[in-house]
Amino acid sequence: MLGKEEFWDASVEELTKGYFYNSEKETYCCLVCQEVFQKGIIYPINNVLYEAEWAMKHHITDKHHSMLHHLLSLDRKYTGLSDIQKEVLTYFYQGLSDKEIAQLIEVGSTSTIRTHRFKLKEREKQSRVFLAIMDLVNRQKSGEEEFIPLHKGATMVDDRYAITSSEKEKVLNTYFKQGLDGALESFPSKEKRKIIILQHIIRKFDKNRIYTEPEVNGVLKKIFADFATLRRYLIEYGFMDRSKDCSQYWVKK
Repeated sequence: MLGKEEFWDASVEELTKGYFYNSEKETYCCLVCQEVFQKGIIYPINNVLYEAEWAMKHHITDKHHSMLHHLLSLDRKYTGLSDIQKEVLTYFYQGLSDKEIAQLIEVGSTSTIRTHRFKLKEREKQSRVFLAIMDLVNRQKSGEEEFIPLHKGATMVDDRYAITSSEKEKVLNTYFKQGLDGALESFPSKEKRKIIILQHIIRKFDKNRIYTEPEVNGVLKKIFADFATLRRYLIEYGFMDRSKDCSQYWVKK
């Protein structure tokens, strides 16, 4: 999957389409995964030849169902939507009437669906105004530091994640005295410092690979003697996930 920056820096139009165009490399890049289609190359799909952008559109549909499906699958901390709102929006997208939706979600009345529709429309208006406000604020930035982007699996998001580049550099230099490829001196007790350390450690893992627990331990042992603590916090803070029997581990993407 592409880094978080590409996804979160995408425009509303790009998020709607599910891809962006890299003019420097002349490629169409999927915002959901790492798939890239090169401009000027013809791609065969289901016995039909497509130029790069149309091939990307087919990719979004074939591999990710739709961008609405993907966006609604994101955690509530990113969408701000409840499960019932996500369900209602899915039915709106399918073009169902308020009566049909009421029957499907068993609310017993179309008035409830109309209320959802009204509230979501009001929220859409608020979002547009907020985007305009933030655009004006961002244009007035005078060199202040940007915050480090959240990882997708971030849990319990609060001010602990308000980490600047200089903060991150200072903490890493403090705890990795032998250099960033060296051993961890100690594991911090303060939450923000833990997150910074874990952000660095997770880069030691291939995000496209499935690891066994011994393999995870092998990577972490080179960093810190108490590898079990590192492994536990990587899971707890949403940097890694694992199977129910703990036999497989992978980087959350």
